[in-house]
Amino acid sequence: MNIKKEYQYTNNRQIWRLLPTDTEKLVIEDRDTETREVFFNCLDINSGQIIFENYQLDEKYWAGIEVVYKDIIFFHKFGKPDMPGHLGITACNINSHSVLWHTDDYIFLLALNDRIYCYKNTFDGRIYYALDYKTGELVEDMGNDSAAVNLLRGKSSDSFNYDDYLFPSPFNPEEGEDELVEKFLTGFKNQHTITGRIELVKMGDALLFNYHEVLQDGGLTNKFTAIDILSKKVIFEDTLDSRTKAFVPDSFFVKEKLIFLLKEKNNLSVCSLNY
Repeated sequence: MNIKKEYQYTNNRQIWRLLPTDTEKLVIEDRDTETREVFFNCLDINSGQIIFENYQLDEKYWAGIEVVYKDIIFFHKFGKPDMPGHLGITACNINSHSVLWHTDDYIFLLALNDRIYCYKNTFDGRIYYALDYKTGELVEDMGNDSAAVNLLRGKSSDSFNYDDYLFPSPFNPEEGEDELVEKFLTGFKNQHTITGRIELVKMGDALLFNYHEVLQDGGLTNKFTAIDILSKKVIFEDTLDSRTKAFVPDSFFVKEKLIFLLKEKNNLSVCSLNY
């Protein structure tokens, strides 16, 4: 069993979000906090080949991604700088890197069944609408039927197939962990000065985990380790953040045999686990 480095991605900007798609792509949102600009990038998730990079909207900073649906990225602007409220919808085709449609009239809610569900705020509350996801044309005026929209929310949350993905969970021996995992990590914690929780993924006989170790000056370092749980042999180690002030969760995830590691907040390192 070994772990091999496959590819890495960095633009030397802070990686804000990683969004896998259902078409084997990875959309990356990164931000330059000094120039106050946001950039959007897309890779083939398996090979690391760049599909597009450094894409920007007319709004250079106060913008973000709502969702990626059927190879279309749906962007939003922020209602006001430094405010969380979203405003408007811009639909961009991943493969052509072109804007399909844009509206300032609606606020995004969810994507489902080839429709974009959205709303307008009025004095009497929200009015809901359904748009064609490719064209932005109005398909249905749903009025103020919030009950119907809430039902759609439940279906939308299950629309992306995460069967090939594993995301780390906290180590908690009180919840009945695998006996070998519990024994190893309990001993590991006793041998290291760890703060916060250990987050882990188990893949067959491979145990992948990251943790925060306290430095002599009180700072923290975020480390990733992979072991063969049967032999207790370390097969891979890496430092994800050499110095951080606080516990940073969600530092890695797994797709099939690929391990995605977020390093130093601005570098994505992708490795493969081989048995």
